[in-house]
Amino acid sequence: MFISFEGIDGSGKSTQARRLAQALNARGTETLLTREPGGSAGAEEIRRLLVEGGGERWSPETELLLFTAARRDHVERLIRPALERGAWIVTDRFADSSRVYQGLARADLRQLVEELHRLTIGIEPDRTFIIDIDPAVALARGQARGGAEDRFETLGLGFQQKLRAGFLALAAEAPGRIRVIDGRGSEDEVAARVLAALT
Repeated sequence: MFISFEGIDGSGKSTQARRLAQALNARGTETLLTREPGGSAGAEEIRRLLVEGGGERWSPETELLLFTAARRDHVERLIRPALERGAWIVTDRFADSSRVYQGLARADLRQLVEELHRLTIGIEPDRTFIIDIDPAVALARGQARGGAEDRFETLGLGFQQKLRAGFLALAAEAPGRIRVIDGRGSEDEVAARVLAALT
C-alpha cells in the first residue's frame, strides 16, 4: 500500500506517519517512511528552497513547480521502486498538499496543480489520513518547535485556517481514499484512530 499523511503545519501528521510505519514494520510488513518535499537526494535539495526563508520567497506558481519537481524525483527514485518490489510506503505529505497549499490557500491554482500531477506524477496514495486539529493549537505547536523550516508558519493563523478548510473540502471530494482523523488527545489516542481507520 501507498499511504500518505496530510494536515496543517503542527497537526501531528509527521509523528503519526512515523508511528504507523513503525507499527507496520513491527508486524513484518516492509514499510518505508518518507516525506515531502524530500524523500530522495534531489528532492531533499529542493526541500531547503521551499521550507526555509520568508513566506513570500516564491510566487505560488514557482512554488508549485518546485514542489512538482521534488515530487517527480521522489516518485522516480523511491516510491515506484519500493512499491514494485512489494514494500509499503508511508509518506508525510504528497500531492494533496499541493492541491491545498498552492491550489487553494496560496493561490487559485487547482487546475494547474491537477494538470501537472497528471502529466508528471500520475499516481495517488491508496489511503490518505488527514490529521485534523484546531489551527490555533497547531500554529502554537509549530512556533514552539522552532527551527529553520518555518516558512509556512510565518504566513499566520488565517493561512492555517484556510489550509484546514481546504483539507476538509478535499476529504469530502475523495471519501473513498481520504480519512479524517481527530488530532486531539495523546499521541497514542491518535495513533489508535489511524490504525482503526486503516484496518
